Amino acid sequence: MTPNIFRYLPILEWSRQYNRTSLTNDMMAAVIVTIMLVPQSLAYALLAGLPPEAGIYASIVPIVLYAIFGSSRVLAVGPVAVVSLLTASAVGQVAETGTAGYAIAALTLAALSGGFLVLLGLLRLGFLANFLSHPVIAGFITASGILIAMSQLKHILGVSAHGHTLPEMVQSLVEHLDQSNLITLGIGVSAIVFLFWVRGNLKPFLNRMNLGPLLTDLLTKAGPVFAVVATTLSVWGFDLAQDGVRIVGDVPQSLPPFTMPGFNLDLLQQLMVPAILISIIGFVESVSVAQTLAAKKRQHIDPNQELIGLGAANLGAAFTGGFPVTGGFSRSVVNFDAGAETPAAGVFTAIGLAIAAVALTPLVYYLPNATLAATIIVAVMSLVDFSILKKTWTYSRSDFIAVAATIMLTLGFGVEVGVAAGVGISIILHLYKTSVPHVAEVGLVPETQHFRNIHRYDVETDPALLTLRVDESLYFVNARFLEDLVNHRVLDGGGVKNVILMFSAVNEVDFSALESLEAINERLKSLNVGFHLSEVKGPVMDRLSRSRLIDEMNGKIFMSQYDAWTTFHKG
Repeated sequence: MTPNIFRYLPILEWSRQYNRTSLTNDMMAAVIVTIMLVPQSLAYALLAGLPPEAGIYASIVPIVLYAIFGSSRVLAVGPVAVVSLLTASAVGQVAETGTAGYAIAALTLAALSGGFLVLLGLLRLGFLANFLSHPVIAGFITASGILIAMSQLKHILGVSAHGHTLPEMVQSLVEHLDQSNLITLGIGVSAIVFLFWVRGNLKPFLNRMNLGPLLTDLLTKAGPVFAVVATTLSVWGFDLAQDGVRIVGDVPQSLPPFTMPGFNLDLLQQLMVPAILISIIGFVESVSVAQTLAAKKRQHIDPNQELIGLGAANLGAAFTGGFPVTGGFSRSVVNFDAGAETPAAGVFTAIGLAIAAVALTPLVYYLPNATLAATIIVAVMSLVDFSILKKTWTYSRSDFIAVAATIMLTLGFGVEVGVAAGVGISIILHLYKTSVPHVAEVGLVPETQHFRNIHRYDVETDPALLTLRVDESLYFVNARFLEDLVNHRVLDGGGVKNVILMFSAVNEVDFSALESLEAINERLKSLNVGFHLSEVKGPVMDRLSRSRLIDEMNGKIFMSQYDAWTTFHKG
């Protein structure tokens, strides 16, 4: 087999080294993850506005397809909170919740997302995710966590509120507050309190009982299942559905069905932009988790192959009754901590969920929606991190503005506006920061051959010699800045006979920047001022050598700044 096949089918590589130890570890991890995913999958389907079984379906075939095509050994793919919220927001604009059109739109959204991700992967465009800065992503996820938690309060209160933005949700909840069901409220609040207690206190409690690390870990991860069982039995035993407690109801006992996305042109046009935004956010979240976990085991993640793996998973969801999926942080960390060694753990998880879909769905008939809402609220509160505001304010005001703007736009205008704003702000930030590159005037540190900023160090300078160290690659956004700076400095400097641009930090010079260098050369030539370059990197020099600048240059190119200094300082 050729190396290309191994690149596109990572399963061919890790399966060759599979052994009994890997099998045991993967199966144990699968048991733990399956227990966690059953209530979580139901909850995220509720968040996406879909029937609960859609969450189970979206967690079976996509996991298997990712195991075949994905490059991470431990990433667990399926519905996640942010992508489920984005799904509800996008699909809710083209179809009514609970209708067949809504389900078809969700399938179509998954298909568009999958196709887009696969296309990016085949074109090897994984680097595009770098245009989303971490502060902006953190701001968007924080705002999304707040919106998700707020969207679930209607289930905790037992009312029929609505809205896609924070003001809309708050207004709707206030308007329907008098319709709250106290029994539902009691169930929801109790579940939230219990789940928060499980998250922070159950493991230490079990450790004090000396139950052993394996059993302790299993019981801790099964915390949400305890809440599901207790509240379901309460609703069934006391017939609380008759008192207005809303329950999951009938969930089909079946494996994921074969489904077809919609191919209506209007529907595709309406969902194309949301699909792209969901793909970008899902990919960034997934790759971040995968790279973090891979680094702990000194493994490698291929971002382009991740695009293909996630794309295949979403295409699988589209044709098996699901909705958009990505790599989840909580389930992946649980998978990693439980000892998963290969993607086969995901396959075993899919088998466990398939068994649950066929045999266990009747047991959730009396499961209250309030419990699923509590599961979501507790899960997403870990996403809310307002400390990013303090950190960015202290470190970089421009990053703070980006984070604050992303949070406010997401809360005020919805997740799609927030995502689009995040992408736009990230790109604008990059352009802004590079449009005004740091250019330092440098001088010689006495008794050395080193050159440093004249405003930071006590250095030796020469009034007839101007040396500017350019600390940024030069391209169309910042080329004119350097041109204006040199002109201004020469005209105001008085007595400057030679200008040296120190290019030790310049990795790229595009055509616009080349034209600016040529303009600088012509201007200095007209003033009888020499124009020189020093410490030009090989790739940059290769480019410049193909231009007329080198032949027409009013000066020389020096291997080192010290050579240039000694040449003109002595003169």
